[in-house]
Parts: sequence; structure tokens; C-alpha cells
Amino acid sequence: MQFQNHFKRFALFALLLTAALQLQAQDKMLTMEDAIINPALNPENLRQLNWIKGTDDFSYLKQNGKEAILMRGNAKASKQQEILTLTKLNTALQAAGAEVLKGFPQVQWVDGSTFIFTAQNKVYKYDLKAGKAQAVTSYAAEAENTEFDPTLQRLAYTKGNNLYISTAGAPDVAVTNEANAGIVNGQAAHRSEFGISKGTFWSPNGSSLAFYRMDQTMVTDYPLVDVTPLPAKLNNIKYPMAGGKSHHVTVGVYNLNSKKTTFLKTGEPADQYLTNITWSPDEKSIYIAVLNRDQNHLKLNQYDAATGNFVKTLLEEKHEKYVEPEHGLYFVPGKNNQFVWVSERSGFDHLYLFDTNGKQLRQLTSGNWMVTDILGFSKNGKELYYTSTAESPLERHVYAVSLDKGKSTRLTQGSGTHSASLSPAGNYFIDNYSSEATPRKIWVVDTKGKTRQTLLTAKDPLTAYKLGETTIFPIKAEDGTDLYTRMITPPDFDKTKKYPVVVYLYGGPHVQLVNNSWLAGANLWMHLMAQKGYVVFTIDSRGSGSRGLAFENATFRQLGTVEMADQLRGVEYLKSLPYVDANRMGIHGWSFGGFMTTSLMLHSPETFKVGVAGGPVIDWKYYEIMYTERYMDTPEQNKEGYEKANLLNYIPNLKGKLLMIHGTVDDVVVWQHSLSFLKKAVDEGVLLDYFVYPGHPHNVRGKDRVHLMRKVTQYLDDTLKPEKDAAL
Repeated sequence: MQFQNHFKRFALFALLLTAALQLQAQDKMLTMEDAIINPALNPENLRQLNWIKGTDDFSYLKQNGKEAILMRGNAKASKQQEILTLTKLNTALQAAGAEVLKGFPQVQWVDGSTFIFTAQNKVYKYDLKAGKAQAVTSYAAEAENTEFDPTLQRLAYTKGNNLYISTAGAPDVAVTNEANAGIVNGQAAHRSEFGISKGTFWSPNGSSLAFYRMDQTMVTDYPLVDVTPLPAKLNNIKYPMAGGKSHHVTVGVYNLNSKKTTFLKTGEPADQYLTNITWSPDEKSIYIAVLNRDQNHLKLNQYDAATGNFVKTLLEEKHEKYVEPEHGLYFVPGKNNQFVWVSERSGFDHLYLFDTNGKQLRQLTSGNWMVTDILGFSKNGKELYYTSTAESPLERHVYAVSLDKGKSTRLTQGSGTHSASLSPAGNYFIDNYSSEATPRKIWVVDTKGKTRQTLLTAKDPLTAYKLGETTIFPIKAEDGTDLYTRMITPPDFDKTKKYPVVVYLYGGPHVQLVNNSWLAGANLWMHLMAQKGYVVFTIDSRGSGSRGLAFENATFRQLGTVEMADQLRGVEYLKSLPYVDANRMGIHGWSFGGFMTTSLMLHSPETFKVGVAGGPVIDWKYYEIMYTERYMDTPEQNKEGYEKANLLNYIPNLKGKLLMIHGTVDDVVVWQHSLSFLKKAVDEGVLLDYFVYPGHPHNVRGKDRVHLMRKVTQYLDDTLKPEKDAAL
């Protein structure tokens, strides 16, 4: 009996100890390093998860201690097997005369048993059956913008301002030989707007290479100064500012057999935009969405790839504000005369089936929602798979649409955000999913919507941390539009207390900060601020992304006006809450968010006690042509709009504390923006604080970002004085 009582007391003690340890385990506070650069606090993922060409197999990397292992699985099977370790790969590389790799390289599958990768300026092929590596070709150490052809036998790359091709068993070919540094070949054009992310476009069989030739000689040099050497070094870039001279772009086509280049006859005016370059499946034609500089008239043109001659215009799109093409043509498998076109003509991005005569066969999708990504076709070409916001602007789901009937079927389950990759034969897709409550799940799903297997269920990496509650909800804009907001309250939240507020914002085109994904789209710095005793608030105002054309272009010719009104609606909501201290409100944003932060500090000077504006646009005349003229027209066309948006005009209004931050070699929002603001503030006798990051471009990354966010946090803390003082 005594033993039983002793055991019961011990069991009770163990239970209480366990409960105390669990409570302690969930009481951890974030450090700034945790919030910014601790990879262990990101949900687990499968590195290099890819389909294997010509199969229904997939591969990914697994880490076993210090050993990296390439794993292989099949869509129908539930088990994966080890197929190659980094140690074994390095043994094969040494046998081929190469140096040992410290990490597993990025692989591209040639077929079911071989893959290629690049290392030490060489392309290697590894044969899984033979267990051997072989050097295929090499390329210059200075190579940039590398792209393999579809056969994975050739590599296009740029060196300086010229374009080259490396082929196995042959010397590298110089596709261009421009001596003038102002003429750039094979690189992304038009400041990477219009969905442009590269400057080379291989034909389907790799027999020809289309490329951008960008003549920037007429664009004014813009100075960036590298302060690292002594004396400092001047680096000039070409930066076309709104209303100024724009570069002239043409498209060359290099034929690998004839070794000759033909330029497409895209005509005048020379400062038009050549976007969404697409080869026809038979390699005979190239299609280009040609957009005028006013960006309100698009022509989808066909050109003869061999002669460069203009063939015909398939379709045209016009809009009184702007047209923004961001997708090429998606040709239907087995039907070289049919393609799917993505258009916002209805007010939302939707899918349309056309033939190559320019006849619309049918509209495939419709509704007040956006198609956000095209995944590919079924093997027989009867269905197309895409992701969209059809369920909610806050979510992404995968759908199949019948090309014959235009009927869509949802394939993914679980409210939240699904991103997917379609298998080579179009039978399966890998679904990478998260939600507010789910860090990550990865499934293999067939194209009927049936889950075949679960590859990963990530654990919550933040279970040890004491986090506040996150909620997503809509409020109404002045015109009744729903504006989605996210609010994070402090841990141990007490509605009877008063809390300071930090508003984090962006507010510009193409960006959506609030969504149903892990942490509701928030980052850990926001949770660190909540731990310190702040209510952290974000609103996606009109002008931001994923809500359709009318929502986005409500800001046309008046950037900063509608967005500011929506942000102030959020402030009104915050002030209505009994636990918000309206006298202790701060605001922070970067880039467009820096513009918005500064705008609100100047236009609504009584609202925010403190603001931190990073990399802010100050005067839109100083920003690039392609972006600015889309939303503002030129300074000559919209003098009033530019003048109203120019923040230099409102500096005397500043009442709260403002810290402005900029990278000294920012090539996106050039340093002149904030320097001009600083100069005008001095002229006006207005005090503000200023901080620069030497050598950093538009974003401050790496360990220096920890310094940046410490600076931001300390500045907010000094003015708003939160309840707690978390570790910085």
C-alpha cells in the first residue's frame, strides 16, 4: 500500500513536471536572428522535388546527417528509394577529373536513368546505371544567364553584353559580337516587366535560339558608386526614367545549322515592347505580344522564324487605362494550330482557346476571379490544368478545364494555398500545400483529384515559441469593396489593456500580403513585434494584386491616393477597437511600401507617431518607364497626377518621427529618391532620421538584414514604447 501511494505521488509529480516543461517549451521568445535568418523556423520542405523526364517518377534530396542523398519515388507507389549519395557522386566526379562538390548540385533529368548538372564551369552527365559521371561541355567562368536547350545538349549563356552557345564536342559559338557596351544581347529586356524573366528562347527541338537584342545607347547613364575601393568606383547603369528615352529592343533568331542570325521585322516605333515570345511547335513561327509604349494597345503578331517577315496579327486588345500581357501562348498537344491565351479582357485573367488564324474557339474560364498559373495539358490535349482564386482571393486551388466544353473541375482539397507541378505525361501533379494552420503538406495527386500518397507532413517549427493570435478578415473600402486584413495580437492578449500598433504595408501592384497560407502570409518579424506587445496590422489596399483589373487600376494616374484612403480605413477600424492605443501607432514598408509609409506620414500627419520608410519612391519622375508609365502615363500626359504624388511637395506637413533607409547602390528605386527628400527637408528646416546600407541594392539581405530589422524595431520601440523588450 505504501509502495502504491509512493508510486501515485511520483506519477502526479511526473505529470506536473511534464505540464510545466510543456508550458515552458511554449514560452520561448523570438530573437531577431530567429525572425530573419534561422532556417530551422521555416516549415520543412523537400529540396529539389522534381518529376523525372519521361516517367511518372519524381526525385528529391534528403539529408542524413552530413550526407545528402538523392531519393526516387513513383506516383503510384508509397515507398521511395535512395538512388545516389553525394559521396558516390563525388567519387564519380573525381574519376572524371573534377573537384569534389560540397553540396548536391541542381539536377535536370535527361531521361529515367541520366541527369545533367553544372559544376566548376562544366556541364556533367551522370548515368545512374553505370555509376559514372562524364563532362559534356564547358563554358566561360564569367558566364551568366545560362539556359539549356530542350534536349539538354546545348547551353546558351551571356558573357558581358554578348550571347554564346556551348555544345558538346565543339568550341563555343559567339552568337553576337557587339563591341558597344550599350547594346545587350540575350538578357531580360524591358526592365523585366510583362512577365519577362530571361532573354533567350530555345526552339522546341533546340535547333534555333531566339534572343533579345536591347539597344540602350539612347538611354541616359545613371551613376552608382561603389564605396568599397579607395578611391570609390563609379559604375554607370542604363536607367530609363518616366517620360525619357526608352531602349529599343529587337528579337534575333540564331539558326544552329546555318550559323546565321535573322532579326524579326517587328517594325516601328522602336520603343515599343516585345513581350511573351513563343515558338510554334513546328519551329516555323515565332509569336510576340507587341505592346505600344502607352501600354493600352496590344497586338499578338506572328513572324516567320526563317526570314523574320511579319506574317499576321492574330488578335488585338485595347483598354483605356492599360493592357498588361504576362503570358505567352500555350499550344495544345497534337494540335499545332490551337493555343490557349491568357487575357484580362473581362476584367480578370482568364483562359481562351484560339486557332492560329486568330479565331476565338471558346472562352474556357470565366468569373470574378483570377487564373494565376498554367500547369500544363493532359497528354491527349483534352484538358488543361491551372491554379486560380476561384474559391477565394485568399486561396489558390488546382483545376482541370475541358478544352471541348470549357467546364472546370477543382482537383485540390483543403482550404488554403496550393502550388503544383504537373508530371511529364500530365497524369499526376505534386501539390505543395499550406494554410494558416498547416505549415506544409506535400501530396502526389492524380488528375482526377485523388490523393495517391503523402510525401511530407511538416511539423510546426514554432511549437516552442509563444506566439500571438493571427486573424484574417475583411473591412470595406469607401466604395464598398472588400479589403482583406491580417491582425496579429500579442501573446497573453488582454482586451482590457491598451496596445501600440505597427502597420506593415506595401499597397502596390502585383503584391498580395494577406492570404490563407502558413502564418497568413506574415513573417516572423511581425510575430516578434507582437511578442514585444504590439498589435501588428496589414491591409491589402486597392492597387494590390490578385483581385482583378478594376481593383488594381483604381489607382491609375493617381498612385498613392486610393491606396492611402484604404489604409486610413484600416486605421479607422483600429481606432474603433478598445484595446488599441490610437496615440501610439507606427507604420513601416519598403519600396512601394516605403512610398506609402512616407505618403501617410505627410498626408495624415496626426495618424502615425512614427514611420520607417525603406527604399521609398519619392517622385515618380525618377522611376523606370515601363512600370511608371503603365500606372501614371508620362509626366507630360499626367502633370497633375505626378505633382500630386510627388512627396517633396508635402515635407512641411511632417509631425511624427520618420526614419528613411536606402541602399547606396539601389538600381530599382535609385538612391536619388530619398536623397532628394533629405535635401528638401534640410531646405525646409524639417527634421527626420536617415540611414544607409553601403553596397546594398534595393533589398538588404543576409546577415545585414538582421541589422536592418534591429534598426527598424529600435526606432519604433523608442517612440511607441511597447510593453516588453524582446531580445534584439
